Amino acid sequence: MPDIALFQPDIPQNTGTILRLAACMGVTVHLIEPAGFPISDSALKRAGMDYLERASMRRHTCFEDFDTWRRDRDRRLILLTTGSDTDYTGFSFSHEDILLMGRESSGAPQEVHQVADARLRIPMAEGMRSINVAVSAGMVLGEALRQTDSFPKTPE
Repeated sequence: MPDIALFQPDIPQNTGTILRLAACMGVTVHLIEPAGFPISDSALKRAGMDYLERASMRRHTCFEDFDTWRRDRDRRLILLTTGSDTDYTGFSFSHEDILLMGRESSGAPQEVHQVADARLRIPMAEGMRSINVAVSAGMVLGEALRQTDSFPKTPE
C-alpha cells in the first residue's frame, strides 16, 4: 500500500489533516524532521481531531535516515512538486510507493529531487502557483490507492 512522507513540514494543521487522511485510508505517514513546529499531540490535534490515535506515523530524524530506511525496503520515492513536467494522472503507481510532499514554504531541496525515483505534478489552471499540501496529498493518494486497488474495504 502506498505511504505518504512529509519533508520537514511547516504547518501543524496540514500535518494533522494528512494524519487524519492517512488514518481514514489505512496508510502510514513518514514525518521527516526537523519540522517547523513541535511534534506533539496538541500541535496536531486541531486538524487531526480524534483520528490521531488511529493514524500510523513513523518519525525519521533527517532525510538521510528516511532515505536509508526506504532503500533498505526497496520502496520507490515519488516526489510531488510543481517543478515537474510529468502529471500524476498519467503515472503508474505501485503498492511500494511513498508519496513525498515538500515543505509548505519551500518545497523539497535539490538533493531530494535528485534521489526521487519519479517527480510528479498536479495539473493546474494557468497562472496558479500551488495547491495546499494536504489537498495535494489527498488527490494523489486517491489515484495511487485506486490504481493499486488499496482503498480500505467497506464492511458489509
